[in-house]
Amino acid sequence: MKIWIKYFPLVLGIMLFIGCKNNTVKNTAAVTDPVFQSDPKLKNITEQISNSPKDAGLYFERGTMLHKMQLDTLAIKDYKMAASLDTGRAEYYSAVGDLLFENKDISGSVEWIQKAVAKNPTDRKAHLKMAKLFLYIKNYQKAFQEINIVLMKDVHNPEAYFLKGMVYKDMRDTAKAISNFLTSVQESPDYREAVVQLGLMYSAKKDPVSLRYLDNAYKMDSTDIFPIFAKGVYYQDKKDFAAAKEEYKKCILKSTHFADAYFNMGYILMQEDSVQKAWRQYNIVTKIDPTNPAAYYNRGLCSEMMDSIKNAVTDYNMAVSLDSSYSSPKEALKRIKGRK
Repeated sequence: MKIWIKYFPLVLGIMLFIGCKNNTVKNTAAVTDPVFQSDPKLKNITEQISNSPKDAGLYFERGTMLHKMQLDTLAIKDYKMAASLDTGRAEYYSAVGDLLFENKDISGSVEWIQKAVAKNPTDRKAHLKMAKLFLYIKNYQKAFQEINIVLMKDVHNPEAYFLKGMVYKDMRDTAKAISNFLTSVQESPDYREAVVQLGLMYSAKKDPVSLRYLDNAYKMDSTDIFPIFAKGVYYQDKKDFAAAKEEYKKCILKSTHFADAYFNMGYILMQEDSVQKAWRQYNIVTKIDPTNPAAYYNRGLCSEMMDSIKNAVTDYNMAVSLDSSYSSPKEALKRIKGRK
């Protein structure tokens, strides 16, 4: 026992040295990992983490960088590390929940956002995130409960009214959905998501006021061409095919990879008996989005109408292989078999 007491300080020193050495090895490994070397800013913050491995804020910052780089698996790890190092920050838990939701892990997302709410019951953003989750799983009652918690504290919150509108839209209550989207825009005229929804809701009613909302939405962010596409759908639904094609052409000019514009252009060309031109549009869609079963089915339909039966069968089979529940190509294959 006396010998143990005599040499205890030396043993303790050796253990601490080994521990520090192990940490250095781990931190060095993180710094030299090719992923963390791929971007100067990412490399810099990784080195900061190596020097301050218990700084939760640094992990959170790096997690955000990784998410922007679409490296979500690594981002989630960093967000979780931030939450474990600083258990009092609701936004760290909320960040994990957001990413899990984006990656379709709904149960995991609910768990983490509930933790965020527990850390800060007055966190309005966390309550609204819970509302989004409940909307996703179609638990409308709980979605409304979360939204109303926010509105009781902040009657002018535009996001709360927007989400309420989305719940009503999902419930197919058009009048209440429009009412809440309008309130959202009244509270915040630049709330673009609500403006887009108003454009879509009025478009479904074939109300020309939808064009004004869609134009305003595009002016707010000209990098997003969806409002132009939505204008095309409005004209298409009204059978104004010439105007619809003009909007779809605008989409394609601004983004040659906007598959839906080509697809809808193909539909209109089929209505106008321009089957060969329609085939070309659907052919483009299969190149842009090779996992789109509807593109193969419609290209096959065009081939069948042009009596290119072999090509039609190939496309119908491809559509079924991509979506085994897709009934239209199955019926087309039976139809062709009956013709032989």
